[in-house]
Amino acid sequence: MRDDMQKRKRRRRRGEEEETADRIAGNEKRVEMWVPKTITGKKVKNDEIKSLEEMFGRNYVMMEPEIFDALVANPLEKLVDFKKTTRVTRQGRNFSFRATVLVGDGEQFIGVGIGKDKERFPAIRKAARNAKLSLVRVRKGAGSWESSATTGASLPFKVAGKSASVRVELLPAPEGTGLVVGEAIKDVMRFAGIKDVWSKTSGNTRSKLDFVKAAVDALSNTTKMRISKDIEGKIRRG
Repeated sequence: MRDDMQKRKRRRRRGEEEETADRIAGNEKRVEMWVPKTITGKKVKNDEIKSLEEMFGRNYVMMEPEIFDALVANPLEKLVDFKKTTRVTRQGRNFSFRATVLVGDGEQFIGVGIGKDKERFPAIRKAARNAKLSLVRVRKGAGSWESSATTGASLPFKVAGKSASVRVELLPAPEGTGLVVGEAIKDVMRFAGIKDVWSKTSGNTRSKLDFVKAAVDALSNTTKMRISKDIEGKIRRG
């Protein structure tokens, strides 16, 4: 029984990896055929903007998902939650799919998006598009005050995020600690380039969607907090 379950998990994992590879290949084709409609998109297409860091630094707005595909050389994308939903109406039950996709550049940008559709793959594509349009920047830094070097592998200070009843608190950790977080949000840390971190959680963490959203919310708060000069010395962007 256990061997059968492990085989099913491996097959499911391989299927998800193949789907991700196909989506990334499709993204590359879309970038080649992309005709920008916004000022930011045109600047990216003309190589006037060459990185997400430059785009965010100049306060441009991400309004086209192709911008992410064009600026990130090795995009990370994963389907983190997928459910079949039912809505009861006078005409009967209407079935649809809800997908949650996580995207990141593996360094300092991450986004999570939700998509709904009557078909499986359109729901996933919508979720990926929404994730790219909701990118947030993550401020990183040394995880220990004893470290004189700025490794950029952890967080510069404690942050917290919330989604529904789930609350996630992330704490800086010394180099080599690893990802001491729930299994459901390890990819969130990896996609943002975080290698060492501790966490405290509360609420219904069995809800994977809320767990992931709370973790992303916590990471987004790293750029919303005012920092002192002491903390600024521990920070490295990228």
